[in-house]
Amino acid sequence: MGIISRKIFPACESMCVCCPALRSRSRQPVKRYKKLLSEIFPKSPGAPPNERKITKLCEYAARNPFRIPKIAKYLEERCYKELRYKHVKFINIVTEAYNKLLCMCKEQMAYFAVNLLNVVSELLDNSKQEATQILGCQTLTKFIYSQADGTYTHNIEKFVHKVCKLAHEDGEEHLRSCLRASSLQCLSAMVWFMAQYPYIFSALDEIVHATLDNYELDTHAEDDDDRGEPHRNWVDEVVRCEGRGATVACDASPSNMIIRPQPEKKDPSLLTREEIETPKVWAQICIQRMVELAKESTTLRLVVDPMFVYFDSRQHWVSQQGLAMVVLSDMSYWEASGNRQLVLAAVVRHLDHKNVAHDPQLKSYIIQVAAALARQIRSRRMLAEIGFVSDLCRHLSKSFQATLESVGEQDTNLNILLQNSIEDCLLEIAKGIDDVRSLFNMMAISLEKLPSSGSVARATVGSVMVLAHMISLALVTSRSQQVFPEALHVQLMKAMLHPNLEVRVGAHQIFSALLIPSSFRPRHEVASLCSGNVYEPRRWRSNNFSAFASISVLLEKLRREKDGIKREKNGFNIHDDLKGKANMEDGRNQGHVHRSSPNIYNITSIIDRAAGPNMIEEPYIMKLTEDQIMQLLSAFWIQATLPDNLPSNIEAISHSFVLTLISLCLKNVNDNLVVRFFQLPLSLKNTSLDLSNGMLTPVLQRSILMLSMSMLMFAAKIYQIPNLNDLIKSIVPFDADPYLGISEDIQVFVRPEADVRGYGSVTESQHASSLLFELPDKIYKYENAMMDVLVQNLSAITELGMDDLRKQLLEPFTPDDAFTFGPQSIFDLDHHQMITYSKESLSFDEMQEVKHLFFTIPASIPKCLHPLPSLM
Repeated sequence: MGIISRKIFPACESMCVCCPALRSRSRQPVKRYKKLLSEIFPKSPGAPPNERKITKLCEYAARNPFRIPKIAKYLEERCYKELRYKHVKFINIVTEAYNKLLCMCKEQMAYFAVNLLNVVSELLDNSKQEATQILGCQTLTKFIYSQADGTYTHNIEKFVHKVCKLAHEDGEEHLRSCLRASSLQCLSAMVWFMAQYPYIFSALDEIVHATLDNYELDTHAEDDDDRGEPHRNWVDEVVRCEGRGATVACDASPSNMIIRPQPEKKDPSLLTREEIETPKVWAQICIQRMVELAKESTTLRLVVDPMFVYFDSRQHWVSQQGLAMVVLSDMSYWEASGNRQLVLAAVVRHLDHKNVAHDPQLKSYIIQVAAALARQIRSRRMLAEIGFVSDLCRHLSKSFQATLESVGEQDTNLNILLQNSIEDCLLEIAKGIDDVRSLFNMMAISLEKLPSSGSVARATVGSVMVLAHMISLALVTSRSQQVFPEALHVQLMKAMLHPNLEVRVGAHQIFSALLIPSSFRPRHEVASLCSGNVYEPRRWRSNNFSAFASISVLLEKLRREKDGIKREKNGFNIHDDLKGKANMEDGRNQGHVHRSSPNIYNITSIIDRAAGPNMIEEPYIMKLTEDQIMQLLSAFWIQATLPDNLPSNIEAISHSFVLTLISLCLKNVNDNLVVRFFQLPLSLKNTSLDLSNGMLTPVLQRSILMLSMSMLMFAAKIYQIPNLNDLIKSIVPFDADPYLGISEDIQVFVRPEADVRGYGSVTESQHASSLLFELPDKIYKYENAMMDVLVQNLSAITELGMDDLRKQLLEPFTPDDAFTFGPQSIFDLDHHQMITYSKESLSFDEMQEVKHLFFTIPASIPKCLHPLPSLM
């Protein structure tokens, strides 16, 4: 009829007013896309969407790209209409149509992207219906995954705040849970987008916080705590025995000894329906993708810094099974093997954050997490990058300094908690390092920068001492043989001459800890160093008893090589052997020192014990070169004659001398070096008996006398010269000094009952002068006998003739010409770096006139070494 009307239009138009063929629309064909659009919507709101029609529409759009803008515009307007009527089913059809367009018309995305993003924005803003918001998140997720480049980066970034807000929605209802899951799924897509097309959203911290809000802890964490309960009593007992405060004991937990198992990595394409609707699953996927995003230290910092701030504000560092430990542990597992240490380094670096810097308790919790991470990492591979160890030592030094300056008990306990946490962390790190030479270099650098200030220097030495003990424990475990590092050896000898008395003692303790590592952890040494009380008696390395006891194996092996396992009759019998073993076991069980030596353990068994079936395993001991030993002897000589020494310094020198002598016995050295070990105490003896010495007080000379006698007797016992010891015991009483004693082990120790505050008083000076006035004639009477015993026995040990031996022993001990500290001589040090010699000294001839051997300053020593007042 339309054809007829067009042919006879003039007449028909005026006559057939009701003819449908006369309508204007009937004059053009119906556009197919409109028909297809109308067909995708069912006639009733409750009917399901027609997937076939939606596919047909998208196929039409792919063949006719110029129709896509109109199709997209129609779908956008239809979505707004259905939102007003709250027809969720029809809105779902609109989003399905857009999803099909994303899939089939990806190359024509520019034609409909703006309309799609407008729809997503409206859906996310519709807070009255969670279902529409879920559709908006799902549609945006599909849009993100469809990107082929970064064209729509800023458009996607604008949705971060809206999606994160949905991820924070409260409520346990199923629909709310699905909404959080959908929003987290969208956030995971955004993280994927940032990793795929290098661009970091400015609101990345919001994504991190939203993810952590939904990152739930493992359900087996509580079960692990229950299984760890039987171990709590053991841990508390260890804490109690180590002398930690109540605050520290309360925070001890066995969970930090357990390595968290590796979680299963989630694949988004393989999730079940239940997992898709679970927020914590998508939170884990977000963390996984953040790890993929953080492939280098810069991007890792952008990811973990918001995490750390979140943990700070929500107090998630506290528990070893807390959110911080779980998240960081999972990240460490998912990191590439070469980047796992970046997480650990970032945790240590966070200690300088403004939220943490002034809170020692929070610092200790963070470091406990770092220790657990270090243990987890080293269980899989060795630690390579250890730059963060210097940061830990710096915080440890600050904590020691705060302990010195703190006045309240609570502050002190918090600092103790922090110090113990750092020790544990350093131990885990040291155990995971294959080559500890970098740590030795770090220690040398710290000592090289040692300030002259007392409190700062003590704190620095305390941190280095802790690191030394941790390294020693790692060396005992690894059994890797090391030569004592030269740079550290140089700096330790410098520290032994520091103006501060406690720093000198600390340097000796560091030397002892490294030379003969122990399986114990003597925290009390650092506590004594940082107590600020230089007069407080200390238990000198009492916890290192196992190291001393096990040295007997090495000495016994040396003795076997010398006399073919033949036990000579040298004044020691099996009863002494049994007694030594009993004392050793008693010391180990009681946890304190031998009754006659309150500061050191009995080491009689080191020398006297014969090889038996229960032989202790041969210990680890670092090697000292001959040059290093010679330099140490020269350092001991200078240290022993410093005018401001206290009994604790004399005790430290004696202990280091013993260890150096033991290390000498375990290697083949030249005979002259052996003679030097006897020449040193003989010269110290002569110096102590020089009544005209103007630089040393009588009390200090008396202490030097006790030091020289113990050195000489210990060396004689090591080289099996018992007659000399009997002779010395008959000359010098061991109770001559009320501040220092010589134990049954022939080691100098500070008497615990002595009040060192009176050291050097007028009364003590008078008593010391009286003793020193009486002893020279008595000692000179037996001088030839002592020398004959020494020469006779040393001639059998060495290849030197008796005349040469006698000549060397009678010569004064002088620092070796090669006594240098690295590239600089000790004599080139600034005057504030060391305590210097006195200008006044007697020549050899003058000393001979008063029947004393001498103390001569070598002519090569410049005037900068002449006496200065004590620098305290």
